[in-house]
Amino acid sequence: MTERISPESMHRILGIPPSTPLTPSAMASALKVAFCPLHDPNQRLERFTTALQGALKACGACVLGDGEAAGADGRIMAGTVVIAPGSYPDHLLPINRVSTLYNNVIVGIYDEPPPVAQGDEPQKALDAVVGRLAWDMVHLVIYVTGISWTICSMNGGVTSFDTPLPEIRDVLDTLVPKLTAQVVPPRAGEIDTFHEALDTSTGAFATVARDFVECGMIWEGNPLLMSHTSRDGLAYRSGFFRKIVARYLDDRSGMSYGFFARQLPLHAAPAIDADRSGHLLREESVEVSIAGRVLRVPIPEVRVVTTRSGCRKTAVDSRYDLVETGIRQGRAWLATPAGLPRELAVRPSFDTLTIVAHAVGNAMASSILQALRPEASFPERLRASGASMTHWHHYPEESSLPIGYIVHGNGNPPVSCSTPQSAAYSLLGKLDALDRAIAEGSEYLGDVHIEPGHGTNMVGTLSLTETAKTLNREILVETVATPA
Repeated sequence: MTERISPESMHRILGIPPSTPLTPSAMASALKVAFCPLHDPNQRLERFTTALQGALKACGACVLGDGEAAGADGRIMAGTVVIAPGSYPDHLLPINRVSTLYNNVIVGIYDEPPPVAQGDEPQKALDAVVGRLAWDMVHLVIYVTGISWTICSMNGGVTSFDTPLPEIRDVLDTLVPKLTAQVVPPRAGEIDTFHEALDTSTGAFATVARDFVECGMIWEGNPLLMSHTSRDGLAYRSGFFRKIVARYLDDRSGMSYGFFARQLPLHAAPAIDADRSGHLLREESVEVSIAGRVLRVPIPEVRVVTTRSGCRKTAVDSRYDLVETGIRQGRAWLATPAGLPRELAVRPSFDTLTIVAHAVGNAMASSILQALRPEASFPERLRASGASMTHWHHYPEESSLPIGYIVHGNGNPPVSCSTPQSAAYSLLGKLDALDRAIAEGSEYLGDVHIEPGHGTNMVGTLSLTETAKTLNREILVETVATPA
């Protein structure tokens, strides 16, 4: 991926720390790992764990020995990945050795095949994996057999390797990113919340809301759109562990997956050549390398209406299930609708930073196109109607993609939503896609951001309903062909 924006500029735009590692090698060099001893003898797990330790060291990770991982209080130091092979009784679970689930990634390794089978519906596979995560209080699980090993994560990602022991390249490219970029919801203090600040009574809002409702009705028949894994539907070893999971999820009812969003119309000022940028204050813009030029691009303020975290996305209640989010000077914010029932507490989406990154990227793409291709239609479409965003945990058939939508991201490390890396890849990948469209002389109307081991973000000038129809043609045909 080309570095089109400096890490310092990325921090100014999205608040992402400049030190955030974006490549597997950089991730590995920042990684500290501690291994728990096997509780019960198991030759397969012992061999696998020994090989995994060697592979992590070869990748550049720091593998801590006995006693090195503990702080003065006897607990494993924050930021250390804890790897626990085998099963443990309640009092020996790794969760008892860390301060909170926020501070350490915990990985369980099991001598058994994964609880998912070829052909399982995504929701069924997800529920099985999340059930194991909650029972053993871990963030990631690895299943080991005599011929393969499989990584399963809480976002539904399942990656299998047909080798009995982990190989260095697989560990670096796939496991290290999952250990580095932890799935956590935005924490208190990281996002500003404006309660009852979203006006849902206007005609403009009604038009936007109708798009969400119609889009959801189309997706209703598609099993690839995973909806929600309920916290109450999981089994826990004790009430204490149930409370820990609730606190980790910020008292949400569970984990919801995917989102629909509408970026509100925005008129972006055109970019200018960096060497002629005297009239554009440096504090209000960033340098972007694109199409063989260095442009100074305005930093936009964006607004996005999106589905409330935890709502049924295929049955949106426009009064309560839509919120507004955005970013200003690198700090994200959230506005809730008035009259929200107490039982429908609003929490920032796990995907908040990715949503605003795509919105910022759209605005920057408009600025760049105005400077380099004044005849392009994308800037006017963004000004008149905004843009839509559809995220689901699966991948589209290439034949289903609309003209003008450029695919990117296939080669990125497999990080999860809520991570700064995911947001960075959203913005940087969009600029790569735009650069490709400019070089090829093709029309740019949006992008399809493939997130390996995670899902897809489809973002562009189509409405949510038009996007849903495009991606669900077969389901729509079957529905029409089925007699009432």
